[in-house]
Amino acid sequence: MSAAVARSPLSRHALGLGLLLIVTAIWGSTFAVVKTAVTDLHPATLIFWRFAIGTLCLLPLLLWHGRMGGRITVAAGQPRRLWLDSLLLGGWLIAGYGTQTIALSSTSANRAAFITALSVVMVPLWQALVARKRLAVTLWGAVVLAVAGLALLSWEGGRLVTGDLWALACAVTYAGFILTLERTSRHHPALKYTLAQLLWVSALALLWLLLARAPLLPPVLGSGGAGWGPLLYLGAAATAVTTLLQTLGQRWVSAAEASVIYALEPVSASIFSYFLLGERVYLRGFVGGAMVVGATVLSQFGVRPSGEDTGTEPEGEKGLG
Repeated sequence: MSAAVARSPLSRHALGLGLLLIVTAIWGSTFAVVKTAVTDLHPATLIFWRFAIGTLCLLPLLLWHGRMGGRITVAAGQPRRLWLDSLLLGGWLIAGYGTQTIALSSTSANRAAFITALSVVMVPLWQALVARKRLAVTLWGAVVLAVAGLALLSWEGGRLVTGDLWALACAVTYAGFILTLERTSRHHPALKYTLAQLLWVSALALLWLLLARAPLLPPVLGSGGAGWGPLLYLGAAATAVTTLLQTLGQRWVSAAEASVIYALEPVSASIFSYFLLGERVYLRGFVGGAMVVGATVLSQFGVRPSGEDTGTEPEGEKGLG
């Protein structure tokens, strides 16, 4: 009887929801971890090791998938070059993670998380503007909510700091990543495409590191630095593990439900920022954050999924945690 229950659609759906909640919690925790790490690490060093470690952790999964003879479905049509598309996505990712890491050096982790969440609103807005379509009422409402929420978040801090602008730039670049991923992911095997993106981000971060003459290795633990701990967590847990759990979870959870769960990422970030960094959110910040979360959820209403994207979410990072 227990085996039958384990195979029931209801239990699989509950498992999927649970996995995505874990993913969202891990993504939220990264804001506090990165903010602590950037006091000792150059952004390029942090991003390089995060994605290099994540790539190494996912390589065994690729080998296992190949040995198990996993069947890969790729949309028919004009062939595309995996490495070229993954380079384009890697460029968007390095821009997103770079701006976010720089933002966390001068703004609070919870504010950066709420501002970054605006990428969810920017995606349908970007699509409507490019297609020259009239904005839906719900999207107008989401934009108004998002702007008002951003204003309240900035007001609570007393002034708009440079880090807030970097976080806003992160939201814009990650919206570009989401749109590019939607257009290209159906043409490539999901796991290979994800690894190719991680490799390109690692390579681009290494190039940035060399040009900036930043140190390649983190400070040794005990010499004033946090050592390898934050990098291992960001690479293994926040990159490799979340990629796997997200892929499993979205097999049994709809895209609409997943979007609502992912909207909780800044809430998770605020909780971790309170316990790990002692950051507090007061009334204006709470209301502003709630408005941003509401805007991300509202922006998904009335959005018609692409006819080309009716399957499960491709493997990769959905959040910028």
